Amino acid sequence: MEQRNIRNFSIIAHIDHGKSTLSDKIMQITDTVSFRNHESQILDDMDVEKSHGVTVRSRTVRNLYHARNGQTYELNLIDTPGHVDFSYEVSKSLSASDGVILLVDATKGVQAQTVANYKIAKANHLPVIPVINKVDNKNAQIDMCEQQIYYLDDSLIEKNILHISSKTGLNVDQVLESIVEEIPQPNGDIDAPLKSLIFDSIYDSYKGIIAYVRIYDGKLRANQKLKFMSNNQSFENNEIGIFTPSLKPVKELHSGDIGYIVTGIKDPKGVRVGDTITSKLEPTIHAVPGYKPVRSVVYAGIYPKDSNYDDLKMAIEKLSLNDSSLYYTEDNSDSLGQGFRCGFLGMFHLQIVRERLINDFDISVIVTNPNVNYRVILNGNEAINNIDNPAKMPDFYKINSIEEPYDEVKMKVPASSMSRVMDLANQSRGILITMDNDSNLVELTYELPVAEIAYNFFNKLKSVSHGYATFDTQFLEYKVSDIVKISIDVNYSPVDALTFIVHRNNASQLAQSIVHKLKYVMPKKLYPIPVQAYVEGRVIARVDIPPLRKNAAVSGEKKSISKKQELLRRQNINKRKISSAHIMLPQRVFDAILGI
Repeated sequence: MEQRNIRNFSIIAHIDHGKSTLSDKIMQITDTVSFRNHESQILDDMDVEKSHGVTVRSRTVRNLYHARNGQTYELNLIDTPGHVDFSYEVSKSLSASDGVILLVDATKGVQAQTVANYKIAKANHLPVIPVINKVDNKNAQIDMCEQQIYYLDDSLIEKNILHISSKTGLNVDQVLESIVEEIPQPNGDIDAPLKSLIFDSIYDSYKGIIAYVRIYDGKLRANQKLKFMSNNQSFENNEIGIFTPSLKPVKELHSGDIGYIVTGIKDPKGVRVGDTITSKLEPTIHAVPGYKPVRSVVYAGIYPKDSNYDDLKMAIEKLSLNDSSLYYTEDNSDSLGQGFRCGFLGMFHLQIVRERLINDFDISVIVTNPNVNYRVILNGNEAINNIDNPAKMPDFYKINSIEEPYDEVKMKVPASSMSRVMDLANQSRGILITMDNDSNLVELTYELPVAEIAYNFFNKLKSVSHGYATFDTQFLEYKVSDIVKISIDVNYSPVDALTFIVHRNNASQLAQSIVHKLKYVMPKKLYPIPVQAYVEGRVIARVDIPPLRKNAAVSGEKKSISKKQELLRRQNINKRKISSAHIMLPQRVFDAILGI
């Protein structure tokens, strides 16, 4: 395909605005896939994507479109996720794109991820095609959606907003024509040395690491000797190809093409997303500028349930190839043994990783309570950065101050929901910066601790605003806060996996909730188990888990006094073993605490 007939584009949208349905319809119109024997949303092929109804990781597919001008165009669709946690996946996809379709649901309007994704596209200087979907719905509010799109950016006023229905195919052909006319052809010199960007990767048990690449300059041939520019590691590709959307081998890729390279590398850390691949014999001089390193928001420990540490290590390494936004490092817990400390983009990302470990790799894991990253200033003014594990927090008498990360949060909400949203922000320790009127919407800018917004803030915001609030965050700074560590003792022994870092104002209530929740989810023994929470050496909450035992005195059976005394004597022996007993923590313990 000639470079002037190539278009590389992405679709950006909020979750459930019809992005996957539009992708299916584009593939159907271009005869990329026969849908007679296929189910809908074929780009969402993972079990977790189907079960949650949301795209988790980006996919790519090449479509051949016969335009009205009589020419055939190669339309490379690079899929993007829609959930707020996966903005990093969106940035990866847009780095390989030359333009985007901004898709808005006619029944819901512009929502949180619509705004966030548009800002990423604008930062990449990509042309935008605004599209309103589901116009055939009886609840469609087309005029409202158009006004909200115009509020995103004044430059969109000059755009012709397309009205479509992805489900029925109404006006989808106009979208394809707009892609051909408004999205520019790729820039690149086919005669220059090979320069290609790795924008994603997957791991195959037989083929090794498969790198997804965008060719910027030159030609890529099968069985060519290549190298990574970041570390000069050389390799020979075993296969190159395109996405249809399954992998289809080809002999050559040119500048502007989107394709894949089978590297044959089995080391999970051997390929880095954002790196540049070039020819070993005729290398390019300058690498493609990579994108910003991912910033983990939530951290949690992942440990094997059945002591299969090696299997868990291999699974996480392979999973990190399919999910480059997953950060992990080895960790060791006194109560749970060897495992990993992992960083996630959000709570939903954590949930997806856990489900993939269970479903894709058949590994039972225990996931500890999540937390964010803190910075500690000791009494000697020595700073300890990146405290992502509560168990590693120094003793309170050594600490001068603790700093926690804050985000600048911008929310556009209907005037009718403003008071409820402000109450939610105040309950989350938010500090109001500005309040502006934007037509019938109110724009609120807050400083909010990441610890408050990382867990369930977004879902609460959708609830209090009835789904009409937009939500955009940007890291601000670390600020000194009155942070304390809650330590949990079970059976008079500290359990590092049940350590929490919270604000002092919330410590007492949270500690009471935790110990009372543990009373019902901890495994019972034949003797009472004390559970207590303490802050700075002072116990602030305690419960006793009742024993699981046969009470000899009230068994209902007719026994002699001597037999009853013998039973009671054996029960007392169990009680004396309290200090040496080992308490096993099942996953339901952490799940219960997570729901507090």
